[in-house]
Amino acid sequence: MNLTLFLLFPLFTALAILFAQNLKQIRSIALAGSLLQLGLAVKLLLAYNAERSAGNKSQMLFEYIQDWFAPIHLQYHIGVDGISIAMILLTSFIVVAGILVSWTMETLSKEFFFLLILLSLGAYGFFISLDIFTMFFFLEVAVIPKFLLIGIWGSGKKEYSAMKLALMLMGGSALIMVGIFGIYFSSHTATGAHTFDLLLLSKMNIPIEIQKMFFPFAFIGFGIFTAIFPFHTWVPDGHASAPTAASMFLAGISMKLGGYGCLRVATFLMPDAAHAYSWLIILLATIAIIYGAFATMMQTDLKYINAYSSVSHCGFVLLGIGMLTQTSITGAVMQMVSHGLMTALFFAAIGMIYSRTHTRMVAQLGGLLKIMPFISTVFVIAGLSSLGLPGFSGFVSEMTVFMGSWQNTDNMYRLATILACASIVVTAVYILRAAGKTIMGPITNSHYEQLTDASWNEKFAAIVLISGILIVGMAPFLLINLIQPGTEIIINKLGVAINH
Repeated sequence: MNLTLFLLFPLFTALAILFAQNLKQIRSIALAGSLLQLGLAVKLLLAYNAERSAGNKSQMLFEYIQDWFAPIHLQYHIGVDGISIAMILLTSFIVVAGILVSWTMETLSKEFFFLLILLSLGAYGFFISLDIFTMFFFLEVAVIPKFLLIGIWGSGKKEYSAMKLALMLMGGSALIMVGIFGIYFSSHTATGAHTFDLLLLSKMNIPIEIQKMFFPFAFIGFGIFTAIFPFHTWVPDGHASAPTAASMFLAGISMKLGGYGCLRVATFLMPDAAHAYSWLIILLATIAIIYGAFATMMQTDLKYINAYSSVSHCGFVLLGIGMLTQTSITGAVMQMVSHGLMTALFFAAIGMIYSRTHTRMVAQLGGLLKIMPFISTVFVIAGLSSLGLPGFSGFVSEMTVFMGSWQNTDNMYRLATILACASIVVTAVYILRAAGKTIMGPITNSHYEQLTDASWNEKFAAIVLISGILIVGMAPFLLINLIQPGTEIIINKLGVAINH
């Protein structure tokens, strides 16, 4: 399996879009390219499972190494395990849905679809990279499209929101750079050279003093991408101002880059520091969970409701990582996948409602179930998954985080677990209230009676995302079996850190 195809497919798709002659060609190329990405991701999953079934116990599969910049030992080193495949599958699902939801985009459509595909290229490159500088490179590839998508096609305070997002994420990138260069200059291979290679670095015992010095830079830097408190403020404004597909990409893919980096780079490569700072990670995660939930209750705009709830739900990812048990880390990865799918679905439903009613204010909506039964059903499904209803992905991922967190017998850790569990009640309140006022009840505006329900492309997009939510929710063992070998390696590394 050639992983470089995950870079070539989006690249060729983006270039082909630039040569398209009209909107029909642009949309057709973008959709065909996104479906090819999804097909390639499924093929990768099947190939991976076949290799594991055949007894291949390698830490990473389908590796390829090529010197990129020899003087500093920078390599194009790619490979995947179950965790990265889960992220690749998530990305491919959201790319397809995002293209479909944007089907009617006519304003600078060529540039819009080009930037969406470019953003997916950055995400794929990040998830397959096994060289931490190459990871950083692809992380940066995914930042500029976000700025442009919000600044040009956004709504409301779009220039302010785009600039705030770019500055916050660039600040996070600067911290990440300090962290990875700290790791690089603390590494010594057999030849005495430094390395960016993730697998080589994982076999080295970096002195604990060095780890404690550079862990905060790496973890907080990646944490900014995943809305770590108190550096989360770019999330509500960025999501609220972004066009629908960009909101789906931001919440569904971009915020997962941060969680993946916190786990794969900071925690895995600096396990001693991860133990030393775990109390702080858990504290910040718990604050984000509680604060995000209560802040969501105060919102009256549907996009802000989903944005603030993302702060709370991403707190579960950081909580699972900070607890440092295999079950909690498994739950963190599951939560990344689950949150990506359900929040993308939520933003898609909100976008469908806004494109018809031209408002996102809860007080101005009502009775939509009678007018738009499909869109209303999608909205309710996204909400029920968000509040953790059994049968949906949100339930199994959050319960796995809670179960893994409770395995820590420290009283402070258990208090954090209880508080995180209690946030579910608050989540249920704001989800049910938003759904009740928006979907149920009498029609508040007579003009809404003339509106249409979802078009074919919107239905297709919703079905793609709902399928992912139901697969994870009804058959969680499929995802758990996929990511378990990767989480075991991380836990073994953390266990060695405790013992030495």
